[in-house]
Parts: sequence; C-alpha cells; structure tokens
Amino acid sequence: MRKWIRLLALFGAFSLIAVVTGCGSDEESSAFKLCAEGETDGNLNFYNWSEYMDPDLIAAFQDQHGVSVTEDFYPSNEEMHGKIGVGNSGYDLIVPSDYMVSILISDELIQPIQAAAVPNQANIAERFGDPPYDPGAIYTAAYQWGTTGVGVDTGVTGEDVPHTWGLLFDSGLAEQYGLSGKISLLDDPRETVGAALKYLGYSLNSTSADELAEAEAVIANAVSRIAAFDSDQYSELIVMGETVVGHGYSGNFLWDFEEGDSTYDYFVPDEGGTIWVDNMAVLADAPHPCTAFAFMNFLLDAENGAQLTNYNWYASPNAASEPHIDQEVLDNPIIYPTDMSKLEFIEDTGDFEINYTDALSRARS
Repeated sequence: MRKWIRLLALFGAFSLIAVVTGCGSDEESSAFKLCAEGETDGNLNFYNWSEYMDPDLIAAFQDQHGVSVTEDFYPSNEEMHGKIGVGNSGYDLIVPSDYMVSILISDELIQPIQAAAVPNQANIAERFGDPPYDPGAIYTAAYQWGTTGVGVDTGVTGEDVPHTWGLLFDSGLAEQYGLSGKISLLDDPRETVGAALKYLGYSLNSTSADELAEAEAVIANAVSRIAAFDSDQYSELIVMGETVVGHGYSGNFLWDFEEGDSTYDYFVPDEGGTIWVDNMAVLADAPHPCTAFAFMNFLLDAENGAQLTNYNWYASPNAASEPHIDQEVLDNPIIYPTDMSKLEFIEDTGDFEINYTDALSRARS
C-alpha cells in the first residue's frame, strides 16, 4: 500500500563539488573508496523513514544492478543518529532531515557525494542546491520535502474545527470536540516539543530554557489525553477510528485519508509549523558505498524521482522530475504549499539539542 511521508527558503545556485572525480579535495577523499557511475560493491542496507519508498523502485534497482536492498526504519532523526553514531551500524544509505544533516557532518558520520558516481545530482532544483545545513550540497542530495501539521477526522469534529495546535494540547478544545484519548503526537523530540513551542507563540528552534519548560509543561498536561506517541501509523490511527486528531507529516495523511470512510482535513496550524527537507547521505563507514551512490543516482533520475513523488505524495526537489509528476499532485496546495509564511525549518541548536530530547522524555513520564 502506497503511503506518504517526510524547505523552502533554500538558497542559492546549485554547485557540484568534487571528491577527486567527485566532491572535495584529494586529501579529503583519500579515506573513502572511489566509485564510478553505476558501480556496485555489494548489497544495499538502507535506513529510512517508514513507508517512504516505493517498493517498485527498489525492485527496479535490484533488477537493474543485480543486488538486493534491505530497508530498515527509524521513527526520528535522533534515534537514527543514536544507531549510526556508535559506528559499524552496517547501514550504507540514510535519509536525514535538514537540521540533522549539519549534526552528521559535524560528527563526521557521512561522506561527501562523489559527483562521478552521482551525475543525476544535477537534476536537483537550484533552490535545493546550496542548503544552509549543507552549503554546496557536498554531503547530501535532497530526497523529498513537505510539512508537519495536524490531521483531523472532520466527520467526528465537524468541518468548523479550528486550525490550531490547541487540538493537541488544549483541554477545553479536547472536551469541546470529544478528543480526550483520541489524540496522537509524533514520537520525535524536535517535532513534538516544536509543536508545543509554536502553540505557545515561540520559535520551534527556541534555545530559551524557560520557553522549553513551558512547552514541556504543555505536553505533560496533555499526556492523559494522548492515545499514542507514534511516528509510523498516526494517519492510519485516524482512518481506523482509533484517534480523531493526529500530529504528523503531510504526505502520510493525504494518502491514508483517501482510503478512509469519513471526511478528513490536514493543515499547518495558524500558529505555524515545520517545513522540512529530507536528504540522502552515504555513511562514512558504509560497507557498500558504491552501491549506495548508485542507488542515490538511480533515485535522482527524472522519471524515478517523479515515480517517488507520485507514490508518496511528498514534494520533489528534483527539477527534472516535474514533467513526469501527476498534475493532481502538482496542483495540490498541501503537497506544494503556496503560502510559506507560517513555516519554519528545524535548525541544529548545537549543545541545546539534548534539552529537547530530555524535555519530551520527562513530559511523557
């Protein structure tokens, strides 16, 4: 079953930087195995967000290159970082979000893209070619982008439900719309604490201890009304009637809502929300880096990039893919929002990052 899961103030022109025959200097790249276009060096171990990849694309890559692909899943950037950060994870390719990319670069956990192995990187739209979290797109290639917001079963709440994070956090609204025990939040520190911060009128990148404490209290107060902290099935929970309102990513809600029997809505709350770019990156200790770069190049093909967006209904950063994307997808303002004014990127807050994880952990306990 197809799903949809995990912007835009990305600046500047696209530039390819080489690793010997690709990015970076000879000295920088000497520690990494050099790969040619289409070269494989074993089976691929792919670590990704759940239900974010069209299985038909994996099958086509396997057939084309004579390798197998094993895909494992993580619910948050933080869990992924914890798994690969100890080293020797066995994974080759990951899909980190924008703010996590800068952390991975700083921790030397990912390697530069080799331009000779990934010529299709040139297909990426200019606005994604020089992202602030990876200047020059040296280490990463944009995968998909979208928003984080709220999905609602309006067949239960009525069509006039307010577009506010208060549906998740406000006890009065929970009572008014019968939401107690019917709410889900993402199992993701930056997203969930960020949602509480936006509800309070703060930046989701706040480094104020006082503001973070307020957000923690908001979540803790809501815990008794929360059915699940879930980053995988939040949209399915609504369609199955297990919840009425959920916190999650635009694409997943859109696809599952088409299959439901009620009426639904997805929105970025009026207080504002998250816009994100997920990216492909090859681990510094990848056992099969050439296969990883081959798969990255395969996904950046114009038609393959379009197939991915037509499958998961997340916006494509691949400019060459646009002619092949279904018109109903291109015209959907939830997938390709026209108003970016309420959207904010999650940024790396440096040493303050651990406070988000700790705040969510305490709030849930």
